[in-house]
Amino acid sequence: MTSTTQQTTDAIDGAALLNEVEAFHRRFNIFPTESAYVAVALWDAHAHLLDCFDSTPRIAFLSPEPGSGKSRALEIVETLVPRPMVAVNASAAALFRAVSGPDGRPTILFDEIDTVFGPKAGDNEELRGFLNAGHRRTGVTYRCVGDSQTVTPFPSYTAVAVAGLGSLPDTILDRSVIIRMRRRARNEKVEPFRARLHEQEGHALRDRLADWAEQARGWVMGAWPEMPEGVSDRPADVWEGLLAIADAAGGDWPERAREACVSLVKASQANDKGSLGIRLLTDLRDHVLIGIDRLPTIAILDRLNALDDAPWADLHGKPLDNRRLSKMLGEYMTADNDPVASRNIRTSGGVLKGFFAKDLEDAWTRYCPPPTAATSATPLHPRSEPLNL
Repeated sequence: MTSTTQQTTDAIDGAALLNEVEAFHRRFNIFPTESAYVAVALWDAHAHLLDCFDSTPRIAFLSPEPGSGKSRALEIVETLVPRPMVAVNASAAALFRAVSGPDGRPTILFDEIDTVFGPKAGDNEELRGFLNAGHRRTGVTYRCVGDSQTVTPFPSYTAVAVAGLGSLPDTILDRSVIIRMRRRARNEKVEPFRARLHEQEGHALRDRLADWAEQARGWVMGAWPEMPEGVSDRPADVWEGLLAIADAAGGDWPERAREACVSLVKASQANDKGSLGIRLLTDLRDHVLIGIDRLPTIAILDRLNALDDAPWADLHGKPLDNRRLSKMLGEYMTADNDPVASRNIRTSGGVLKGFFAKDLEDAWTRYCPPPTAATSATPLHPRSEPLNL
């Protein structure tokens, strides 16, 4: 650490303070990995330094089942962040007015986020737009105000922590540090959280975080922390501020933060199967059009719908059909910049409509993850004779 950094943080030992914040979480939360404790402690600190960053990561406590500690995690975060605003069922209008209000920017804590974005939630595009826009410091939400309906920009930039069942829209997930919670095992014990006993302890840590943040502001502002190898684009945006805070704190936090970054980014990528369109392209490449250069639509559908652990046999209650397949593939372009479309294929039984591997190669290259060793060793389209169907 440079002498400048040491001078900035001498009055309060940033590393020791983050250790205390982490220990406070450990008393009441069982997180799935060590990396999660590191990320949450850094996120708590980042909420005190929002003006230093170009973007703020959301932190998302998600689980497949109730009773996994998500709400408790938000309760602990609530005691540690500035101006917490619990926003269950809050409207987008209420949130953007709170963010731009005279009392200062709140830290929004959104429990039961699945009621907003879950399968039974209905249309919440306005709230989704607010959460997306508020990720960037320049983010604003426009509304018509007054009798004259003047278009007025409302700042949306603020720290947001969410908790809920299932998952979130991709546009929010890729702006988030994702903590996938699980129920405590019988041998995992935590201290019961009692607000009247423990809130004061959390608030004392919150006030010390605020004091340290003022000291560290000069170091964090404009910092360009070194990113771990392989972390770029959106994940780098998510982690840049957290790594800057770890560097300012010193001690073992810079190393631990980068280990946590790599671990959680890899975990989120492993759980991210991409859009349904990318899943379709990947399944076509890896499971359907292997070793052949063309296949009739009817045969493609049979192979897709027979895949285990794939969504094609039950898309909203019915299997993938030729109309949906053509529509989905038509969103992508060939190397000649034409929409992917079915073409005539000669078979032993006549001419059928189908798709050619050559038409999909450009989309495979641009959108799909790299093929596995097994599929990459197989030529994409060696067979070009008429199909015996």
